[in-house]
Amino acid sequence: MATYRKLGRATTQRNAMLKGLTTNLLYHGKITTTVTRAKEIRRQAERLITLAVKERDNFTEEKVKVKVPRKDAAGKRVKKEENGKRVTVFDEVEKTIKKDSPTRLNARRKILSSIYSVTEVPADGRRKRALSKKVDMAAKLFDEIAPKYANRPGGYTRIIKIGPRKGDAAEMAIIELV
Repeated sequence: MATYRKLGRATTQRNAMLKGLTTNLLYHGKITTTVTRAKEIRRQAERLITLAVKERDNFTEEKVKVKVPRKDAAGKRVKKEENGKRVTVFDEVEKTIKKDSPTRLNARRKILSSIYSVTEVPADGRRKRALSKKVDMAAKLFDEIAPKYANRPGGYTRIIKIGPRKGDAAEMAIIELV
């Protein structure tokens, strides 16, 4: 007997589908899919959340000096003439960064191997490429989702059955983060 559901797909297709559904669940907090897919997504999502909960506070903060390009009022880089070349002017700024411990770094890498990267696109659809930005899903798990479930011993998702799908009568469900 298999320890997981095959879902009528080849291994690579099944893994890609589950990876995409898990990413959407963690990003949106709630998705609609079939009951069997929801049960498989639950396994993956709860493992990732448990990993994030265990490692959420396992980092140190360090202050570092960083060179940042100086910008004018319009937001463009300030340039100066130096030896006949136009060179960007940089300022040194002190920033605080989070430095992961080895176990948190390992957890971050496991999380990133189990989900896809997400790109947020503006709602109006204009200037898609210029205004779209990447979402760090590992950081979202550590900073937003894990603190929410810090005192919970498991059971981070809920599956609600919503009846058969119209086209093929597949049993549908909503899976959401509790």
